[in-house]
Amino acid sequence: MNTAVSIAAMQKLNSRNHTRAWIFAWLGVGLLTFFILSLLFGRYPGMGFISLEHLRNDELARLLVFNLRLPRLLTAMLLGMSLSAAGTVFQMLFTNPLVEPGFLGVSQGAAFGAAFCIVFLGGAAVVTQISAAAFALAGLGLSYLLARHIRYGGWVLRLVLSGIAVSAMFSAGLGVLKYLADPLSQLPEITFWLLGGLSSITWTKFLSILPAVTLGLAFLFLFRWRLNLLALNEETAFSMGLSPKQERLLMLTAAVLPAAAVISVAGMVSWVGLIIPHIARRLFGSDTRFVLPASMLLGGIFVILCDDLSRTLLAGEIPLGILTSLLGAVIFIGLMMSRGVKVDR
Repeated sequence: MNTAVSIAAMQKLNSRNHTRAWIFAWLGVGLLTFFILSLLFGRYPGMGFISLEHLRNDELARLLVFNLRLPRLLTAMLLGMSLSAAGTVFQMLFTNPLVEPGFLGVSQGAAFGAAFCIVFLGGAAVVTQISAAAFALAGLGLSYLLARHIRYGGWVLRLVLSGIAVSAMFSAGLGVLKYLADPLSQLPEITFWLLGGLSSITWTKFLSILPAVTLGLAFLFLFRWRLNLLALNEETAFSMGLSPKQERLLMLTAAVLPAAAVISVAGMVSWVGLIIPHIARRLFGSDTRFVLPASMLLGGIFVILCDDLSRTLLAGEIPLGILTSLLGAVIFIGLMMSRGVKVDR
């Protein structure tokens, strides 16, 4: 009897692993397909699609694809992967499905840093990028330091409360900077940055964020299995040989580092880190060994598609943050209304 049960369990496990492998294969093929099509699809004199013949014979087509679209699409892919991975980490560590990369003052800190540079430091692109990334990381640091001094609740709750407070302070500071900004030059630049977009991406900007993004995502991917343990309460995690506070801080830092880097060049892009982990969990359950890489692949696909729409839907480019928020909200409503969601009455 026990042998029959073991065989049935093994067959079920093999079937599940086979299904997961196929889903990952389809996600990988989908990301590669959308990436290649996006390289060739878009505005081009006389037509909306660049063929291989154009790439061989037309210098303009080659410049358009390799100097403009390629760094932009690579950045879009890293943007989706970084925000989705950060959202997955935040939602697991805080055991809250409604948190995202801005939860610990990261996005608000980046916005404040960019606005501060635009108003007081001249707004040069490189300086704005450095300022946004520095204040994004400062948001995490302030949230952590404040949580250590809060005398209420457990560690996770204290981080939540400190993140809310730090986000509010940065938001208030951003409001002051917008009030002080020149309404004819500086304020429009701040507003455009807050809406998010990839129109200004160059190879220089892409390469500047590549080390931080690669380092952070590689660390999260290699140690994604520990998120399953860190999602447990502190007593249980400690009894299993973990140092919950230190390891959670390390995971949060690894998640914030690539998110801060991509935000510094793309501006505020919302809903990616919130909605994509939900879709990944629908496909793979709650095991972060599969959810994290699935979130990265889905996030890359989602942002590439949104960027395609932003640059081709209308005559003028639509800010990327508007499309990610619109599509993300629609998908979120669909997920919440689907049959897979339990309803308590």
